[in-house]
Amino acid sequence: MDDLIALLVRSLPVLLEGLWVTFQLSLLAFALALTLGTIGATFRTVPFAPLNWIGTAYVEFFRNTPLLVQMFFAFFALPSLGITLPGFVAGFLALGVYTGAFMTEAIRAGVLAVSRGHIEAARSLGLSYFQTLRWIVLPQAFAITVPPVGNLTSAMVRNSSVASAIAVPELLYQARVLESRTFATYPIFITTGLLYLCLTIPIGWGVNWLERRLGRYRAS
Repeated sequence: MDDLIALLVRSLPVLLEGLWVTFQLSLLAFALALTLGTIGATFRTVPFAPLNWIGTAYVEFFRNTPLLVQMFFAFFALPSLGITLPGFVAGFLALGVYTGAFMTEAIRAGVLAVSRGHIEAARSLGLSYFQTLRWIVLPQAFAITVPPVGNLTSAMVRNSSVASAIAVPELLYQARVLESRTFATYPIFITTGLLYLCLTIPIGWGVNWLERRLGRYRAS
């Protein structure tokens, strides 16, 4: 038992370094995914066919191809086109673009759930289409989509472990390195799982808090 505790004490700093990289990777990917999701949802709902096609093509391609393939493409294939990305950059870009396709559909569902009467009232007051979208539709849509976006964010944190395949030193990568050195499979990976919970459980709490705060935008 003492040996196990000593092993975990020695391993914890390395795992915490990996957890910090996972946090940074997830944070940057979330910002990219939310931006792309908002743009994609706008493209999918505006009454302009070319933008609809672009939004649909983005969603269908990235949502229906494996994240690992996208990450390998960003890291291994882009250099043949003259674009060389560090592993961390390739990881968060692939993760953000992949998750953004799912966020596009979640936000689009929120936009479509906004009462048609609110949109018509805004247009009757003289607001343009994009002013209506900015001031009336998107605030309500974001309030509606907080739970699904929160679920996608939690899934994205877990999916960040795929970046270990391109040698990004995130949590799972560090855990695999430690396991290969110590052969302490169960203690290392149980601790790793608990550290992932340190990221995903606060996301759940944050989603619940944000849902309550944005409840006032859920006009009927």
